[in-house]
Amino acid sequence: MTSVEVGLMRRRHVREVAAIEQVNQPHPWSPEVFRKELAMGEQRHYVVATRDRRVVGYGGLFFAADEAHVTNLSVADDARRRGVATRMMVALVDVALERGSTALTLEVRAGNTAAQGLYRRFGLAPAGVRKAYYQPNDEDALVMWAHDIDGPSYGERLARLRGTLDQPSAMAPAVEALS
Repeated sequence: MTSVEVGLMRRRHVREVAAIEQVNQPHPWSPEVFRKELAMGEQRHYVVATRDRRVVGYGGLFFAADEAHVTNLSVADDARRRGVATRMMVALVDVALERGSTALTLEVRAGNTAAQGLYRRFGLAPAGVRKAYYQPNDEDALVMWAHDIDGPSYGERLARLRGTLDQPSAMAPAVEALS
């Protein structure tokens, strides 16, 4: 696999992002939703992972007070289990820290243990359940939180995760199938 780059999502990426969204999500966001999210400026931050100029993943955050909320994180089928989601999460956490966030949160499908494993590596722990959160099948969402992401302990965790990105064999057991 050639090198994966993570950068800022632009309007020109929306078509490819929406194509991945259509495959990975039972109730996908439309291209228009992504365009509206991008237009929200500093309230949102979206990244894309690209390989050979092709979008292979995307993720986003919205900000509320000192919290960063992961809105979505998704990887194309042919790019999973190669560190793409980890690379995007590192980039998203970096932005959250730059913007003064002290906590990170997200919802993940209760049945998506693969994504939950990735999020646990980033220090997110289950904190509750949102019943029938995901449509159209009324699947529950597990709410996960990581607090004190601006502290030294979390900084060490992030440094360890960053180190795994340069070691392909270390990423083999990593799970990249995301909610």
